[in-house]
Amino acid sequence: MEAKPAKVYFSTFRTTLNENLLMKLRRLITTAGIKNIDFADKYVAIKIHFGEPGNLAYLRPNYAKVVADVIKEAGGKPFLTDCNTLYVGGRKNALDHIDTAYTNGFTPFSTGCHVIIADGIKGLDESYVPVPDGEYVKEAKIGRAIMDADILISLTHFKAHEGTGFGGAIKNIGMGCGSRAGKMEMHSSGKPSVNQEKCVGCGMCIRNCAHDAITITDKKASINHTKCVGCGRCIGACPKDAVHPGSDHSNDILNKKMAEYTAAVLRGRPHFHISLVMDVSPFCDCHAENDSPIVPDVGMFASFDPVALDQACADAVNRQPVLAGSYLDEKPHTHGDHFCDIHPTTNWKSQIEHCEKLGLGTARYELIQI
Repeated sequence: MEAKPAKVYFSTFRTTLNENLLMKLRRLITTAGIKNIDFADKYVAIKIHFGEPGNLAYLRPNYAKVVADVIKEAGGKPFLTDCNTLYVGGRKNALDHIDTAYTNGFTPFSTGCHVIIADGIKGLDESYVPVPDGEYVKEAKIGRAIMDADILISLTHFKAHEGTGFGGAIKNIGMGCGSRAGKMEMHSSGKPSVNQEKCVGCGMCIRNCAHDAITITDKKASINHTKCVGCGRCIGACPKDAVHPGSDHSNDILNKKMAEYTAAVLRGRPHFHISLVMDVSPFCDCHAENDSPIVPDVGMFASFDPVALDQACADAVNRQPVLAGSYLDEKPHTHGDHFCDIHPTTNWKSQIEHCEKLGLGTARYELIQI
């Protein structure tokens, strides 16, 4: 029997003299039913990306405060959370990660709740969560504080991504909640390589590699796959598009592992999901820079179903015109899909399909505009 369409609630970014964007977000998530969750005396993890230092595309902390306030009003105990990264940057350990969160405005004073880095100081504080029906993952490694929470709320900046096609709720939860070892497990299938003809030996890939996997010989970079963990940071760092993922197949495996990690995080407890489709950059917020948006801002989405939510956001982006002068504008438009035009070796649909297979939700949705 075909799954019943999930309800996805949507609001544009248009405002009135009587309702600003923060008020509209509150109305959106309330209408979508967030208050139907029993928050009383429950610990609530709000999974968010705090933004890499230098990147300005991440969500403003004002939006996080709206979500935290609604939870507190319902008697819950919210905290903002993320896990440490595999690569160099401002979020590779909990102390730097909290500094980054505070620098980007995510403080207890601005959001009304604390920041907890879920996998501890060095990314080693993890819970082992069984995924009995996992095709690739049988035991996910999830940041302990996330698994200690009673309820999971995802607050996602929806954008394109060089490894997974796009970064939506599934990536925010699956990849974002993985500990350092969990992230390594998810990335391990696809090791990038260098197109020697395009490489100019600038060294940007080396500066973005945390694992000493890249060397330059005769002004050409090469990647040692024994040392490489497959995080993909070098792909977005290369100014000449000389670094490319291993294959379409490996990116599909990455997406499926990410879906299985999402299952580990969500099963057995209440969850709710919010995505803001704005500043839709061509690469992840993990970069220390953000390119200009590829499409106009779309709006805010909310649902109990993360699969339907991601599908709705992807469809909304693909309906938008390409912004002149953007990274997408420079690419051949041959796929009929903005995400595949930007990153041709990716297939975002594989994460959706695998989540459906795992019973995490449905790609079929009813869009309800408020």
